[in-house]
Amino acid sequence: MADVYSKEEIDRRMNGAIATLKSELGGLRTGRASAALLDPVRVEAYGNAVPISQVGSIATPEARMITVQVWDKGLAKAVDKAIRDAGLGLNPQLDGQLLRIPLPELNQERRKELSKLAAKYAEAARVAVRNVRRDGNDLLKKLEKDHKIGQDEQHTKSDELQKLTDAHIKTIDTALHAKEQEIMQV
Repeated sequence: MADVYSKEEIDRRMNGAIATLKSELGGLRTGRASAALLDPVRVEAYGNAVPISQVGSIATPEARMITVQVWDKGLAKAVDKAIRDAGLGLNPQLDGQLLRIPLPELNQERRKELSKLAAKYAEAARVAVRNVRRDGNDLLKKLEKDHKIGQDEQHTKSDELQKLTDAHIKTIDTALHAKEQEIMQV
């Protein structure tokens, strides 16, 4: 981080945490098959963990079925393992280079699991926002210590930073609440 305090930069970083949360929540299924469901899945391929969309094409031929056509035959088993290990409760069926992923009916127990997963994603986003706040506060303290800003300005900007943090945490909580409502809806 540079030696300049920028509210816009801090806001941008906090918004990044919220954007990540929204994409993760989009991947939690409610009732219909969606390619976004596999967005959080990372596949070990060529020595790196890559998004599943970089090793195959994802389609939803039916309302309760997702298919992944893996481009490299050698990666089919890795994709299968990645989907099973992602904690999404999915059991792909491997057929050569094609994985068929049937979506089970959402029972009450599965809905609770999905709600817990959504809460976990939200907590990770809150932690990311708080880390951005900590970085901002550390920078403000350093600037004050180096006599680049006064103590009053440091306190004012610190309060401003806390208000920004609170607003972003509220946005995260709102997104989580909306997703939990969507998951629990029968």
